[in-house]
Amino acid sequence: METNKPQKKNKWFLPLVFSLLLSTLLMFISIFISSSSNSQLYHTHVKSELLPRFVESKLKVSATSSDPVPRIAYLISGSMGDGESLKRTLKALYHPRNQYAVHLDLEASAEERLDLANFVRNEPLFVKLGNVRMVVRANLVTYRGPTMVTNTLHAAAILLKEGGEWDWFINLSASDYPLVTQDDLLHTLSAIPRNLNFIEHTSDIGWKEYQRAKPVIIDPGLYSLRKSDVFWASEKRSVPTAYRLYTGSAWMMLSRPFVDYFLWGWDNLPRIVLMYYANFLSSPEGYFHTVICNAEEFRNTTVNHDLHFISWDNPPKQHPHFLTVDDYQKMVDSNAPFARKFGRNEPVLDKIDSELLGCNADGFVPGRWFNNKTNSNLFPYDAMKNSTKLKPGPGAERLKRLINGLLSAKDFHANHCS
Repeated sequence: METNKPQKKNKWFLPLVFSLLLSTLLMFISIFISSSSNSQLYHTHVKSELLPRFVESKLKVSATSSDPVPRIAYLISGSMGDGESLKRTLKALYHPRNQYAVHLDLEASAEERLDLANFVRNEPLFVKLGNVRMVVRANLVTYRGPTMVTNTLHAAAILLKEGGEWDWFINLSASDYPLVTQDDLLHTLSAIPRNLNFIEHTSDIGWKEYQRAKPVIIDPGLYSLRKSDVFWASEKRSVPTAYRLYTGSAWMMLSRPFVDYFLWGWDNLPRIVLMYYANFLSSPEGYFHTVICNAEEFRNTTVNHDLHFISWDNPPKQHPHFLTVDDYQKMVDSNAPFARKFGRNEPVLDKIDSELLGCNADGFVPGRWFNNKTNSNLFPYDAMKNSTKLKPGPGAERLKRLINGLLSAKDFHANHCS
């Protein structure tokens, strides 16, 4: 009996040892593979962390239009008593290809604003083509305050949402007036890159640092329904260090890509700068200039001109001179497409109408889209059919000289945000 026990022991002992060895081997292989895999995953994870994923890298500047004839989006704004002047300026600027937003601020009476609304609503050409709209929810705009900037942003957003395709945004007031026809303007602009931004600017803010940047003001138009001048705080502040301040003219022609940028603000710069300029005196003369010159995508698209003839004192005061017949030849010789500032029913406007625009004081400016010199019997269907046909005149030659001179200047590139 005892002689059989070692044999039974040998029968189960060897398989046990073999299974232990196999298990140990499998365990080592599993640990090695797991360690290698984890190491690879770790290095892959570290590598992915070294490559930051920012949403801004996926957002690109919008493309410009390839349409051979450009389109312009206009803001024409006014205040109390400007209703009739605004209508006249609108007609002088009208072209079926363009888009228009008109705004009378809350200082204007309800009757005056209703009269403008009825004019826009009942003009047959506007009704048929649908390219003129009134800013129904009017803003209270304080002169020298940031509400002028917010009003411009509001109108630009409306035109971006409702105005379809357009190439440039131009802000004007009821006291502005064109010196060229829209056929002249569109013809000239069709030959230049559509990413250009005509915005007069400089980084040499000089006295404005102490009189506008460092003081802190509050615009009542941000919270009140009654217009009054800005309030001054007793505290002063230092100029920003995160971005550089620029200043210039409040009147500009901005490209569609830049308008997209300052409204969407995908890298937050436009909003940060807007919050700073909320307490800046005469912020329309600095906000857009500071944004464009601190944005890498747009700083090299600037043309240092506001496309206006304006008569200033030397050195400039707060307000420009009112233009009269005595300034007529200087306006023409400037080659600028716009001029300001005109008084209501100023006689020189009749001279501009008859000699430069070819229309009467209450009519549309003739062009290839509309050749009737009497400005009557206008058929909207014909206007739409001929909207891509232009008939440039002497104004186009003047404007071409201005723009070609700006773009071909030796210091053109050096003047980008200088």
